[in-house]
Amino acid sequence: MGQLDGRVALITGGGEGIGRGLAAAYLKQGARVVIAEFNDALGQQTAKDLANLTRGEIVHITTDVTVKGQIQGAVAETVARFGTIDILVNNAWSGGEISRVERKSDQTLERAFAVGYYGPYWAMQAAYSTMRANEYGRIINLCSLNGVNAHMGSTEYNSAKEALRALTRTAAREWAGYGITANVICPGAKSAAFHRVMASNPELVASADAANPMGRLGDPEDDIGPVAVFLASEGSKYLTGNTLFVDGGSHINGSSWAPDLPE
Repeated sequence: MGQLDGRVALITGGGEGIGRGLAAAYLKQGARVVIAEFNDALGQQTAKDLANLTRGEIVHITTDVTVKGQIQGAVAETVARFGTIDILVNNAWSGGEISRVERKSDQTLERAFAVGYYGPYWAMQAAYSTMRANEYGRIINLCSLNGVNAHMGSTEYNSAKEALRALTRTAAREWAGYGITANVICPGAKSAAFHRVMASNPELVASADAANPMGRLGDPEDDIGPVAVFLASEGSKYLTGNTLFVDGGSHINGSSWAPDLPE
């Protein structure tokens, strides 16, 4: 018996990194999983790999979360295929750049909010009616200690993630009476976005591990997955509107992050 037996989960950005890790964790706990991934080839391959690995039921829907109709369509297709949607995980991110506030372009900020705020907002709206009718809904939004601590160099990421945290708390308050919970995970894990940023800033990898009280950044499935499973389960029914820092203790004193940013 798994903690999520019979539940249906939709995970955006599920093709790699934290999204893939959470998909694997959910499948192992009995959920049926839909991954909404922009990269069709990646999404298809991930669904195939995880099905073979877990023997669970998983499908992929090619989805650009910045297009309202596509993310609404992913929710609708999930309900059409499996009869419901119980769990919504908003994880998708498109990456960014490390540069100072004064060097950021409008386009960079607009892209960040399209992926990191509007996509989750539209997905939550689309899932609401089914979750309310079922009197069961678990919304889990992936945010970041970057925004909480105002880390340097990532204005667009910090801002979009903090806006998403505010949205999550507001939805938690408004939907609390309908059996729907909404919570945030701020993970300290080596996500796909982390690897992309570090590829062009390799000197920061060792310092990122060293800054963590546990001496390492976490694994998406093994370290973040169990917490996401709990938040998706019946056991979390009285927990809503919270931010859980699943980060090896980095939030306690604030993780040091001060890249060299040319003026």
